[in-house]
Amino acid sequence: MIAKPGALKPLPRVTAPGARPRSLSALKVFMQDLRIEAEIGVYAHEKGRRQPLVIDIEVELTPHSVVQVTDTVNYEAFAAKARKLADEGHIDLVETFAERLAQSLLDHPLVIRATIRVEKPEALGDTARVGVELTLVKF
Repeated sequence: MIAKPGALKPLPRVTAPGARPRSLSALKVFMQDLRIEAEIGVYAHEKGRRQPLVIDIEVELTPHSVVQVTDTVNYEAFAAKARKLADEGHIDLVETFAERLAQSLLDHPLVIRATIRVEKPEALGDTARVGVELTLVKF
């Protein structure tokens, strides 16, 4: 759900007696350990087959008061975007997957920064996981 641009309520300044005024400086929404299957990889044995990815997503929103669901982002939509990207076909690099996912999240009007971590648990047999983490910022 998308909040209407003029509908966001500014946060009240929080001031305890004798304290300096404060206001919200960051608002983040995250999802960890989303598990999906994707056709990903540059090697011949990785083409034409799906393999697991583990995805962490963190987005920073324009700081504002969140009172109802329409004031924020829907993290179920994060999962849907990751699954849709995986279903679009083979991607050679986890870096490309992460960047495309981050870009799709930045399309939301409230999102100003997206950090994506994509792990490929089966990439090497002798490590738990390998992967990439990147951050895109809306200008």
